[in-house]
Amino acid sequence: MKENPGKIFPQPGSRMETERTRNPGDGPDLQENRRIADQLRLYSGLLESQGGDGFRVRAYRNAAAAIGELRQPLRTLYLEGGTAALTGLPAIGRGIAAAIAEILTTGQWQQLDRLQGETGPEKLFQTVPGIGPALAGRFTEQFDAQTLEDLEIALRDPRMKVSGLGPRRRSAILAALSGRLEAIRRIRTPRRNGHIPPVQLLLVADAIYRKRAAAGKLRKIAPRRLNPEGEAWLPVLHLTRGGWHLTLLFSNSARAHALGRTADWVLLFCHYEDEPEMQFTVVTQRQGSLEGRRVVRGRESECARYWACQPAGS
Repeated sequence: MKENPGKIFPQPGSRMETERTRNPGDGPDLQENRRIADQLRLYSGLLESQGGDGFRVRAYRNAAAAIGELRQPLRTLYLEGGTAALTGLPAIGRGIAAAIAEILTTGQWQQLDRLQGETGPEKLFQTVPGIGPALAGRFTEQFDAQTLEDLEIALRDPRMKVSGLGPRRRSAILAALSGRLEAIRRIRTPRRNGHIPPVQLLLVADAIYRKRAAAGKLRKIAPRRLNPEGEAWLPVLHLTRGGWHLTLLFSNSARAHALGRTADWVLLFCHYEDEPEMQFTVVTQRQGSLEGRRVVRGRESECARYWACQPAGS
Protein backbone atom coordinates (compact mmCIF):
# COMPACT_ATOMS: atom_id res chain seq x y z
CA MET A 1 0.00 0.00 0.00
CA LYS A 2 2.96 2.35 0.51
CA GLU A 3 4.26 1.77 -2.99
CA ASN A 4 3.59 4.58 -5.45
CA PRO A 5 0.88 3.26 -7.81
CA GLY A 6 1.60 3.25 -11.53
CA LYS A 7 0.45 5.97 -13.87
CA ILE A 8 -1.97 5.55 -16.76
CA PHE A 9 -0.90 6.59 -20.26
CA PRO A 10 -3.94 6.90 -22.59
CA GLN A 11 -3.50 6.42 -26.34
CA PRO A 12 -3.12 9.77 -28.18
CA GLY A 13 -6.35 10.89 -29.77
CA SER A 14 -8.45 8.43 -27.79
CA ARG A 15 -11.48 9.40 -25.75
CA MET A 16 -9.41 8.80 -22.64
CA GLU A 17 -6.81 11.28 -23.93
CA THR A 18 -9.45 13.98 -24.42
CA GLU A 19 -10.42 13.59 -20.77
CA ARG A 20 -7.15 15.34 -19.90
CA THR A 21 -8.52 18.62 -21.20
CA ARG A 22 -12.06 18.20 -19.87
CA ASN A 23 -12.97 20.11 -16.73
CA PRO A 24 -9.65 21.98 -16.50
CA GLY A 25 -10.58 23.09 -12.98
CA ASP A 26 -10.28 19.51 -11.74
CA GLY A 27 -6.97 18.32 -10.34
CA PRO A 28 -5.04 15.40 -11.87
CA ASP A 29 -6.54 12.92 -9.39
CA LEU A 30 -10.10 13.67 -10.55
CA GLN A 31 -8.95 13.50 -14.16
CA GLU A 32 -7.54 10.07 -13.30
CA ASN A 33 -11.00 9.14 -11.96
CA ARG A 34 -12.48 9.95 -15.35
CA ARG A 35 -9.83 7.98 -17.20
CA ILE A 36 -10.65 4.96 -15.05
CA ALA A 37 -14.36 5.53 -15.69
CA ASP A 38 -13.62 5.56 -19.43
CA GLN A 39 -11.74 2.28 -19.14
CA LEU A 40 -14.69 0.66 -17.36
CA ARG A 41 -17.08 2.07 -19.96
CA LEU A 42 -14.90 0.82 -22.81
CA TYR A 43 -14.74 -2.63 -21.21
CA SER A 44 -18.53 -2.67 -20.90
CA GLY A 45 -18.92 -1.85 -24.60
CA LEU A 46 -16.43 -4.50 -25.70
CA LEU A 47 -18.08 -7.08 -23.46
CA GLU A 48 -21.48 -6.27 -24.97
CA SER A 49 -20.20 -6.40 -28.56
CA GLN A 50 -18.59 -9.81 -27.91
CA GLY A 51 -21.78 -11.35 -26.53
CA GLY A 52 -21.13 -10.96 -22.80
CA ASP A 53 -24.08 -11.28 -20.45
CA GLY A 54 -26.13 -8.20 -19.66
CA PHE A 55 -25.44 -8.33 -15.92
CA ARG A 56 -21.72 -7.76 -16.39
CA VAL A 57 -22.27 -5.14 -19.09
CA ARG A 58 -24.56 -3.12 -16.81
CA ALA A 59 -22.31 -3.57 -13.77
CA TYR A 60 -19.29 -2.00 -15.47
CA ARG A 61 -21.39 0.70 -17.10
CA ASN A 62 -22.99 1.65 -13.78
CA ALA A 63 -19.60 1.69 -12.07
CA ALA A 64 -18.23 3.98 -14.78
CA ALA A 65 -21.13 6.39 -14.30
CA ALA A 66 -20.66 6.44 -10.52
CA ILE A 67 -16.91 7.07 -10.77
CA GLY A 68 -17.41 9.78 -13.37
CA GLU A 69 -19.50 11.73 -10.85
CA LEU A 70 -17.21 11.07 -7.88
CA ARG A 71 -15.60 14.20 -6.41
CA GLN A 72 -13.06 12.28 -4.32
CA PRO A 73 -9.88 10.91 -5.93
CA LEU A 74 -9.98 7.12 -6.22
CA ARG A 75 -6.23 7.01 -5.63
CA THR A 76 -6.58 8.80 -2.29
CA LEU A 77 -9.48 6.60 -1.22
CA TYR A 78 -7.52 3.46 -2.08
CA LEU A 79 -4.28 4.53 -0.42
CA GLU A 80 -6.05 5.59 2.77
CA GLY A 81 -8.77 2.96 3.05
CA GLY A 82 -7.73 0.07 0.81
CA THR A 83 -10.27 -1.92 -1.14
CA ALA A 84 -12.90 -1.48 1.59
CA ALA A 85 -13.01 2.21 0.65
CA LEU A 86 -13.60 1.28 -3.00
CA THR A 87 -16.35 -1.25 -2.31
CA GLY A 88 -18.01 1.35 -0.10
CA LEU A 89 -18.71 3.44 -3.20
CA PRO A 90 -21.99 3.13 -5.14
CA ALA A 91 -22.02 0.41 -7.84
CA ILE A 92 -18.53 -0.89 -6.94
CA GLY A 93 -18.40 -4.57 -6.04
CA ARG A 94 -15.30 -6.58 -5.17
CA GLY A 95 -14.56 -7.53 -8.76
CA ILE A 96 -14.63 -3.96 -10.06
CA ALA A 97 -12.72 -2.81 -6.98
CA ALA A 98 -10.02 -5.33 -7.89
CA ALA A 99 -9.90 -3.88 -11.40
CA ILE A 100 -9.51 -0.35 -10.03
CA ALA A 101 -6.81 -1.51 -7.60
CA GLU A 102 -4.94 -3.14 -10.48
CA ILE A 103 -5.07 0.06 -12.54
CA LEU A 104 -3.95 2.23 -9.63
CA THR A 105 -1.21 -0.21 -8.63
CA THR A 106 0.23 -1.26 -12.00
CA GLY A 107 -1.11 1.26 -14.52
CA GLN A 108 -2.52 -1.70 -16.49
CA TRP A 109 -5.82 -3.57 -16.58
CA GLN A 110 -5.41 -7.01 -18.05
CA GLN A 111 -9.15 -7.64 -18.49
CA LEU A 112 -9.47 -4.64 -20.81
CA ASP A 113 -6.23 -5.41 -22.64
CA ARG A 114 -7.50 -8.93 -23.26
CA LEU A 115 -10.78 -7.89 -24.91
CA GLN A 116 -8.91 -5.33 -27.03
CA GLY A 117 -6.57 -8.04 -28.28
CA GLU A 118 -3.61 -6.77 -26.27
CA THR A 119 -2.90 -10.02 -24.48
CA GLY A 120 0.85 -9.63 -24.15
CA PRO A 121 2.24 -9.28 -20.63
CA GLU A 122 5.47 -7.48 -21.54
CA LYS A 123 4.18 -4.00 -20.70
CA LEU A 124 2.80 -5.27 -17.40
CA PHE A 125 6.15 -6.81 -16.44
CA GLN A 126 7.94 -3.56 -17.22
CA THR A 127 5.96 -1.82 -14.47
CA VAL A 128 8.05 -3.81 -11.97
CA PRO A 129 11.32 -2.08 -10.98
CA GLY A 130 14.32 -3.86 -12.48
CA ILE A 131 12.52 -5.27 -15.53
CA GLY A 132 13.21 -3.65 -18.88
CA PRO A 133 11.85 -4.52 -22.36
CA ALA A 134 14.50 -7.15 -23.13
CA LEU A 135 14.09 -9.02 -19.85
CA ALA A 136 10.29 -8.84 -20.05
CA GLY A 137 10.49 -10.43 -23.50
CA ARG A 138 12.71 -13.25 -22.23
CA PHE A 139 10.27 -14.00 -19.41
CA THR A 140 7.38 -14.49 -21.85
CA GLU A 141 9.44 -16.49 -24.33
CA GLN A 142 11.30 -18.81 -21.96
CA PHE A 143 8.65 -19.81 -19.44
CA ASP A 144 5.35 -18.47 -20.76
CA ALA A 145 4.67 -16.11 -17.84
CA GLN A 146 1.43 -14.19 -18.50
CA THR A 147 0.66 -12.54 -15.16
CA LEU A 148 2.61 -11.06 -12.27
CA GLU A 149 1.69 -14.16 -10.27
CA ASP A 150 3.13 -16.41 -13.02
CA LEU A 151 6.29 -14.35 -12.99
CA GLU A 152 6.68 -14.60 -9.23
CA ILE A 153 6.22 -18.39 -9.25
CA ALA A 154 8.78 -18.81 -12.03
CA LEU A 155 11.37 -16.57 -10.40
CA ARG A 156 11.07 -18.43 -7.08
CA ASP A 157 11.99 -21.68 -8.84
CA PRO A 158 15.81 -21.98 -8.58
CA ARG A 159 15.81 -24.20 -11.67
CA MET A 160 14.51 -21.36 -13.82
CA LYS A 161 17.46 -19.71 -15.58
CA VAL A 162 17.07 -16.55 -17.63
CA SER A 163 19.83 -14.79 -19.53
CA GLY A 164 20.81 -11.49 -17.89
CA LEU A 165 19.16 -12.33 -14.56
CA GLY A 166 21.69 -12.84 -11.78
CA PRO A 167 20.89 -13.72 -8.14
CA ARG A 168 20.96 -10.12 -6.91
CA ARG A 169 18.70 -8.84 -9.66
CA ARG A 170 16.34 -11.77 -9.21
CA SER A 171 16.05 -11.04 -5.47
CA ALA A 172 15.37 -7.36 -6.10
CA ILE A 173 12.66 -8.13 -8.65
CA LEU A 174 11.04 -10.68 -6.31
CA ALA A 175 10.97 -8.12 -3.49
CA ALA A 176 9.31 -5.56 -5.77
CA LEU A 177 6.83 -8.18 -7.02
CA SER A 178 5.91 -9.19 -3.47
CA GLY A 179 5.05 -5.61 -2.58
CA ARG A 180 3.12 -5.09 -5.79
CA LEU A 181 1.07 -8.26 -5.41
CA GLU A 182 0.25 -7.92 -1.72
CA ALA A 183 -2.70 -5.59 -2.17
CA ILE A 184 -3.91 -7.35 -5.32
CA ARG A 185 -3.86 -10.75 -3.61
CA ARG A 186 -5.82 -9.38 -0.67
CA ILE A 187 -8.74 -8.26 -2.80
CA ARG A 188 -8.64 -11.32 -5.06
CA THR A 189 -9.12 -13.69 -2.13
CA PRO A 190 -12.67 -15.10 -2.37
CA ARG A 191 -14.97 -14.18 0.50
CA ARG A 192 -15.86 -17.84 0.73
CA ASN A 193 -12.69 -19.70 1.56
CA GLY A 194 -11.72 -22.18 -1.13
CA HIS A 195 -14.49 -21.04 -3.48
CA ILE A 196 -12.94 -21.89 -6.84
CA PRO A 197 -14.68 -23.24 -9.94
CA PRO A 198 -14.96 -27.04 -10.16
CA VAL A 199 -12.85 -28.64 -12.87
CA GLN A 200 -16.04 -29.99 -14.47
CA LEU A 201 -17.19 -26.42 -15.13
CA LEU A 202 -13.82 -25.47 -16.61
CA LEU A 203 -13.56 -28.56 -18.81
CA VAL A 204 -17.13 -28.25 -20.09
CA ALA A 205 -16.58 -24.56 -20.89
CA ASP A 206 -13.33 -25.49 -22.66
CA ALA A 207 -15.16 -28.07 -24.79
CA ILE A 208 -17.88 -25.56 -25.72
CA TYR A 209 -15.29 -22.96 -26.66
CA ARG A 210 -13.21 -25.25 -28.87
CA LYS A 211 -16.29 -26.68 -30.59
CA ARG A 212 -17.71 -23.25 -31.40
CA ALA A 213 -14.30 -21.91 -32.42
CA ALA A 214 -13.79 -24.85 -34.82
CA ALA A 215 -17.24 -24.22 -36.31
CA GLY A 216 -16.45 -20.55 -36.85
CA LYS A 217 -19.31 -19.45 -34.59
CA LEU A 218 -17.37 -17.06 -32.34
CA ARG A 219 -16.42 -13.43 -32.72
CA LYS A 220 -12.70 -13.02 -33.41
CA ILE A 221 -10.36 -10.31 -32.27
CA ALA A 222 -7.04 -9.22 -33.76
CA PRO A 223 -4.20 -9.63 -31.24
CA ARG A 224 -1.80 -6.71 -31.25
CA ARG A 225 1.24 -8.90 -30.60
CA LEU A 226 2.67 -11.75 -32.68
CA ASN A 227 0.23 -10.80 -35.42
CA PRO A 228 2.08 -8.63 -37.96
CA GLU A 229 -0.76 -8.71 -40.48
CA GLY A 230 -3.34 -7.61 -37.92
CA GLU A 231 -5.56 -10.61 -38.69
CA ALA A 232 -8.66 -11.15 -36.55
CA TRP A 233 -7.98 -14.81 -35.77
CA LEU A 234 -8.43 -15.15 -31.99
CA PRO A 235 -11.93 -16.40 -31.04
CA VAL A 236 -13.42 -15.14 -27.77
CA LEU A 237 -16.34 -16.62 -25.82
CA HIS A 238 -18.23 -15.29 -22.81
CA LEU A 239 -20.34 -17.75 -20.81
CA THR A 240 -22.43 -17.65 -17.63
CA ARG A 241 -23.00 -20.88 -15.71
CA GLY A 242 -24.45 -21.15 -12.19
CA GLY A 243 -23.29 -17.72 -11.05
CA TRP A 244 -19.88 -18.10 -12.70
CA HIS A 245 -18.94 -15.66 -15.46
CA LEU A 246 -16.32 -17.02 -17.85
CA THR A 247 -14.24 -15.64 -20.72
CA LEU A 248 -12.21 -18.02 -22.91
CA LEU A 249 -9.51 -17.43 -25.53
CA PHE A 250 -6.72 -19.44 -27.11
CA SER A 251 -3.28 -18.58 -25.81
CA ASN A 252 -1.41 -16.01 -27.89
CA SER A 253 1.83 -16.30 -25.93
CA ALA A 254 5.24 -16.51 -27.58
CA ARG A 255 5.72 -20.01 -26.18
CA ALA A 256 2.34 -21.21 -27.48
CA HIS A 257 3.34 -20.01 -30.96
CA ALA A 258 6.80 -21.57 -30.70
CA LEU A 259 5.34 -24.96 -29.72
CA GLY A 260 2.39 -24.81 -32.13
CA ARG A 261 -0.15 -24.81 -29.30
CA THR A 262 -2.19 -21.71 -30.21
CA ALA A 263 -5.18 -23.92 -31.08
CA ASP A 264 -4.71 -26.11 -28.01
CA TRP A 265 -3.91 -23.99 -24.96
CA VAL A 266 -7.07 -22.25 -23.75
CA LEU A 267 -6.93 -19.39 -21.26
CA LEU A 268 -10.01 -19.33 -19.06
CA PHE A 269 -10.84 -16.30 -16.92
CA CYS A 270 -13.72 -16.55 -14.48
CA HIS A 271 -15.29 -14.95 -11.46
CA TYR A 272 -18.25 -15.83 -9.27
CA GLU A 273 -20.95 -13.14 -9.19
CA ASP A 274 -19.14 -9.91 -8.21
CA GLU A 275 -15.98 -11.60 -6.92
CA PRO A 276 -12.53 -10.85 -8.39
CA GLU A 277 -11.35 -12.73 -11.45
CA MET A 278 -9.30 -15.95 -11.49
CA GLN A 279 -7.30 -17.44 -14.36
CA PHE A 280 -6.81 -21.06 -15.46
CA THR A 281 -5.20 -22.74 -18.46
CA VAL A 282 -6.62 -25.87 -20.08
CA VAL A 283 -4.34 -27.98 -22.29
CA THR A 284 -4.18 -31.41 -23.91
CA GLN A 285 -2.06 -33.71 -21.74
CA ARG A 286 0.87 -35.07 -23.75
CA GLN A 287 1.99 -37.95 -21.54
CA GLY A 288 1.04 -40.15 -18.60
CA SER A 289 -2.30 -41.69 -17.68
CA LEU A 290 -4.20 -38.62 -18.92
CA GLU A 291 -2.48 -38.51 -22.31
CA GLY A 292 -4.86 -37.06 -24.89
CA ARG A 293 -7.22 -35.69 -22.23
CA ARG A 294 -7.94 -32.04 -21.56
CA VAL A 295 -6.61 -30.99 -18.15
CA VAL A 296 -6.51 -27.82 -16.08
CA ARG A 297 -2.92 -26.92 -15.29
CA GLY A 298 -2.22 -27.24 -11.59
CA ARG A 299 -5.36 -29.31 -11.00
CA GLU A 300 -4.35 -32.53 -12.73
CA SER A 301 -5.41 -34.83 -9.87
CA GLU A 302 -8.94 -33.38 -9.90
CA CYS A 303 -9.05 -33.81 -13.67
CA ALA A 304 -7.99 -37.44 -13.31
CA ARG A 305 -10.93 -38.07 -10.96
CA TYR A 306 -13.28 -36.27 -13.35
CA TRP A 307 -12.19 -38.28 -16.39
CA ALA A 308 -12.32 -41.56 -14.42
CA CYS A 309 -16.05 -40.98 -13.94
CA GLN A 310 -16.77 -40.29 -17.62
CA PRO A 311 -18.16 -42.95 -19.98
CA ALA A 312 -15.60 -44.79 -22.09
CA GLY A 313 -14.88 -43.01 -25.35
CA SER A 314 -16.06 -39.62 -24.13
